This record gives sequence, C-alpha cells and structure tokens, in this order.
Amino acid sequence: MIRDEIFNLIEKSIKILQKEKVFPKFDIPGIKIECPKERVHGDYSTNVAIVLSKKIKKDPMETAKTLASRLQVLGSGLFEKVEVKKPGFINFFLSKEYLQSQVKEILKRGEKFGQLKIGKNKKVQVEFISANPTGSLHIGNGRGAFWGDSLSNVLEKAGYRVTREYYIDDAKNSLQIRELGKTALGKGRTYLTKDLEIKIKKLKPKLKKITDFGEAGHLLAQEIQKDIKDLIENKLKIKFNVWASEEKLYKKKKIEKILSWLKKKEFVYQKEKAQWIKTLEFGDSKDWVVVRTTGEPTYFLSDIAYHKDKINGGFKKIIDIWGADHQAHVSKMKAAMKILGFKGDFDVLITQMVSLKKGKISKRKGEIITLESLVDEVGLDAVRFFYLVKSLDTQMEFDVELAKERSAKSPVFYIQYANARIHSILAKSQIPSTKFQTNSKWGPQKREGGGRVEVQISNSKLKLLTHPSELNLIKQLIRFPEIIEDTAKDYQVQRIPQYAIDLATVFHQFYRDCRVLSEDGPLTQARLGLILATKQVIKNTLNLMGISAPEKM
Repeated sequence: MIRDEIFNLIEKSIKILQKEKVFPKFDIPGIKIECPKERVHGDYSTNVAIVLSKKIKKDPMETAKTLASRLQVLGSGLFEKVEVKKPGFINFFLSKEYLQSQVKEILKRGEKFGQLKIGKNKKVQVEFISANPTGSLHIGNGRGAFWGDSLSNVLEKAGYRVTREYYIDDAKNSLQIRELGKTALGKGRTYLTKDLEIKIKKLKPKLKKITDFGEAGHLLAQEIQKDIKDLIENKLKIKFNVWASEEKLYKKKKIEKILSWLKKKEFVYQKEKAQWIKTLEFGDSKDWVVVRTTGEPTYFLSDIAYHKDKINGGFKKIIDIWGADHQAHVSKMKAAMKILGFKGDFDVLITQMVSLKKGKISKRKGEIITLESLVDEVGLDAVRFFYLVKSLDTQMEFDVELAKERSAKSPVFYIQYANARIHSILAKSQIPSTKFQTNSKWGPQKREGGGRVEVQISNSKLKLLTHPSELNLIKQLIRFPEIIEDTAKDYQVQRIPQYAIDLATVFHQFYRDCRVLSEDGPLTQARLGLILATKQVIKNTLNLMGISAPEKM
C-alpha cells in the first residue's frame, strides 16, 4: 500500500535525522496520512511536522522543510515532488513512473488485489440479522443483513477468519414465543397474517396435541424460520456459518450453568425476590435482573450464556449488529463481557430505522413491508447497494424509484455500466482478458475472420500512460487496499459504495478523454492493460458488497 510506503519513509527519515542529531531522541508519534480532497494539495498529505514541532520545540514549517528534503531523496522513485505548505503540512505528489508500474501490479494480483494481512488470521465472529422467528423479515432487517455480510467480506479481505452467525430467539419460555403459541392455538392474534394462517393450517394435526403455548409457539417458529433461512440463503445470497438457537441453550442447561458460575463468582445478588447482576460495577448505569421474582430467567441471562459460548469459540473479535430497539442493551452487554473476562474486542453496531421514500411495493404481508417484496421489486443488486450507502447510525429513506432506474441516475447502474463498458471495449479488441498471465502476455488469439493477435504489456508501453485522466484513474485504483484497511478498522462500510462511485466516475472521465482502441498499437496495449486493471478493481469492490458485475447492460 502506498500509504504504508509513505509511513515507512517518514519513520525512516525521522530516525536518520535523530541519528544525525538534527532531531533529538523521542518516541515517534502516530503518523497520520490522508488523501487531500483537493488535488492541489497533493495525492497524500501528513501533519507529522506539526506534531513533531511540539516535541522538538521548533517552528512547524522549519520541521516540515527538514523532513521534506529528506523524504524527497529517500522517495525519489515514489514521488514527483514533496512540498511544504503552511502551517506545516507535507504534501506528496506521486511520480508517473510509480503510478504506471501499479497497473501491472494490479493485474498480477488479480482477485487478490487488496488482500491484506492486518487481521493476522485472527478469529472473528459477526452476528447479524437475528430477527425474531415470529414473522417475515421486514425492510428494517435489511440494514443489518447486508451490512453484516459486507463487513464480513471486508474483514476476510483484511486477513481475518470470519464466522457469520445468526441467533434464533426461539426459547419456549420467552414472551414472544408464547404469544406466537397463543396465535397458533387460536387464543390470540398478535402475529396473525395470511402467511401465518396457512402455516397454522398446515400444522393443525400436530397443534391439536399441544396445549402449552411455549410448545406451540416453538413448533410454529421452526416453520417460520425455515422460510427465513431459505430467503436469506437463496434470495439475499447470504451464507451463515452458524445458526444458533436460544432454545438449545436451555436444553443443554447452559443458562443454569452460567447462573451458577455468576453466583459462585459473587456477581449476582438477591433483591426484592429477584436475582440481579452487578453490571454497575463494570461500567453500566445500573444493575439488571437476571432471574425474575417468578424464578424465570430473563432474556439478558440467556444472552450472557450465548456470549459465553462465543468467548469459548476462541474469537478474538466479536461484533454484534442489532436493531434500533436494542440500543439500551449495549452498555449492559458490554458490562457482561467484562464480567465474563473477555480480553478481545467486543463491538456492538446499532442499525437505525428504514423507510421508503418513493414508489409502492407490490407484495405486502400484514402491516409490514417485507424485505423479500423489496428485493422482488427493485432487484438484489440495487437493494444491497442502497442499504450500504448510508452510515448505520443514520436513519435512511430507501428511494424505490431511483433504485429501479436503469440509467446513470442510479449509482449502482452507473458502477455496473463502467464494468460493462470495459467488457465492450475488450470484446471489440478481441483480447482474451481472462487469460492475463504474470509474464504480461495475452495470446496468441485468433481474430474474427482469421489472423492472430498478441498483446504484451511491458514497462515501456506503460510509460505511455501520461494523460491526466489515465494517471487519475490509476491513483483511484491503488486506493482500494486503503479502503479495505480503513473499513476493517472502523466498520464504516458506507465507504465501499462511495469508493465504487468515485472509481466509476474517474473511469468514465478517462473513457471520454482517452480513446482506448486506436491506430497507435503500443498506446492501445497500455490502455487495454489499464482498463483490465480497472475491471479487476471494480469487480473486487462489487464482490465486497455482494453485487454482481454484469458484462452487458
């Protein structure tokens, strides 16, 4: 990654200047390197001189100039120039030679371009969706669904071993399952829909033998869960590694065991005939009931048992993605993880509400708009993209009419069209783009109507890529690994669709400014290499979002 190369050069420069006693000895602080919004400020910029000036008691501009002169020498092949701007920023402009060399690097790496090792093969669990098995998935569930899947893709790309997990709240003694049981036995209408009526009718022979609401609710929940699983796997194209059941926690007596352990460690006390856990001592605002006055365990206790299972799974990082209605549960679950002694990273992401901005959904079930009906209406690619484009902590309006657009107005169409446009150019060139070899050759390949063509990408040809639109496109391509790294660290998945839009925009600008197929053979070959590299990065980016890369539009 170019950012890492710049970081290493800065660190090396500081150490040399310390050895030469230009700088005093000090621990090198965190070095922040950014991509300026305006090109006039360079391709990358750092404020390290401003930070250092406080340590060495020198003027920031003087410190920046000292560093910049050393960086210009050390990075002679990397930088076109290194400049200093007030109040002490160091701006880096990448050299044409370096950018040109990156085209071949991307082609050599192929699908592995952007693959990082920062995860160090650590085990990560991402739990998402985990909707109640009392009805169909609704449009609100879509945020956690596609965010969790895409975040898992990013973490895998960053070098983590990811387990996707879905938690089924199907305990027979839970309020929601008992209410579902009442509906099943005709004693209530809490969850009644046309679909549920069909399921109840199908289960009638079995339900006749059941009088317990919990038993009846669990039986019906299993049927609902079958549909949910089928939808997730076959229509939403999300593959979970684990489907965990709350009821199994009870069957295996894990709820009893965790309560016994908490009591033994004196984390639980009796008050007002209920049993409370000491979450206040571990950072929460108060203590919580884990066993009610009736002797029934609370949902919180089963959740603690479930997270104990996660810890026992050897995960170094645990990420829960919950709905907006679970906001109040975050602090107490974080306190519980401290009680359980988890030493890894525990993060809870909360999804905000979803509403429809325009258009009508043709299929409705009960009073909710189902996620399935939305996918049927606008297509999976558009649904995935539109859910990912907004930060999780903001409410979103899903623009149905825009999502259905088959024009450049739709961002997902705009991105996919860039990929299709590249395939069209390659088809006209008759170059077998799927057969790029690490020795930089295609062919020989038969032309339509006879003859053969052989295309070779050499460094001499890549040096022909000097047009500003060509260089801007390469600069955008090489940012892809940085997008992976940043997203793996802060989970801001909306960065991925925005990068895809930016990449498509720069490519379309290149297409307008630079003719790929021309009478100039060497330049044609160089530009073919560039669009092949672009095609690969577009595909890699779309893969992260679970979106297809069609060859024709």
